[in-house]
Amino acid sequence: MTLLDKDGVRLTVDDAVATVTLTNPAKRNAQSPALWRALAEAGRQLPGSVRVVVLRGEGKSFSAGLDRQAFTPEGFEGEPSYLDMGHGPEHELDALIAEYQEAFTWWRRNDIITIAAVQGHAIGAGFQLALACDLRVCAQDVQFAMRETSLGLVPDLTGTQPLVHLVGYARALEICATGRYVHADEAERTGLANLVVPGEQLDGAVADLAAALLAAPRDAVIETKALLAGAGARTFDEQRAAERAAQGRRLRDLAGAGE
Repeated sequence: MTLLDKDGVRLTVDDAVATVTLTNPAKRNAQSPALWRALAEAGRQLPGSVRVVVLRGEGKSFSAGLDRQAFTPEGFEGEPSYLDMGHGPEHELDALIAEYQEAFTWWRRNDIITIAAVQGHAIGAGFQLALACDLRVCAQDVQFAMRETSLGLVPDLTGTQPLVHLVGYARALEICATGRYVHADEAERTGLANLVVPGEQLDGAVADLAAALLAAPRDAVIETKALLAGAGARTFDEQRAAERAAQGRRLRDLAGAGE
């Protein structure tokens, strides 16, 4: 069932699995403000029955990053160009970037698990979109790169925190400051990729992972994801308390179900 198909984004739902597809392979799924708004809308339209969301890109590349039209004087029709944005008031600039970030924030919701199926280029905003997901399954031809600094900018689409968490500060700094490519072997070795497979096996590997994630009871997965997501911000004792509270909720629910 297709729930959304606009501005380079398609959302389909098959029972407990939703698929968000970037649908502009001719431009290697380059991103724009319209695409970001469509991605945010896809998150709002997810049915409550969905447990796993797969993010993929049509064609040879997952996403080549920000459409370079953003850096031309005319920009996108009806949108401020990046050149114009720098001339506006600070509060307006902050609000505009915050709006763009909404496309990248809902993927970490506790009630779903998100999987990025990444092939070919995942550059800049494309890299950050893959990082927005909980898990990444990559084809052997994957090429990650954070090119923002090469353009005189910074990564501002929520990618910096997950990158540091996955590969550590020193490697994250080196990746961002140099803009170099991270290929499949390094991605798997450093934890950027949960799994690397030949390109023709990418869809099958993602489907297998989605099925495995659906095998456990939903509430247990939700509680576990929340525990793990918040672990880094808690002390050891705070994490112990969070585990006890979560387990208490699960045991009470199970006891209630058995009555």
